[in-house]
Amino acid sequence: MYIKVVVYPGVKKEVVKEIGEARFEIRVKEPAEQNLANSRVRQLMAKQYQVPVSQVRMISGHHSSRKILSVGD
Repeated sequence: MYIKVVVYPGVKKEVVKEIGEARFEIRVKEPAEQNLANSRVRQLMAKQYQVPVSQVRMISGHHSSRKILSVGD
């Protein structure tokens, strides 16, 4: 399954907000440096869909705030 995510890194409070079907707005404490925010987004999406982190892959948006993730097999 593909999901679209908009990420806001470096905020004080983490929030995962579903804004539509397979669309999320995520605010993470980690900065957008050294892949820290991307790693945290993968962890949060794995928790949201109750799958291992290894099953969450970033398809596009590695250096952008708008990302497409693949969740599951």
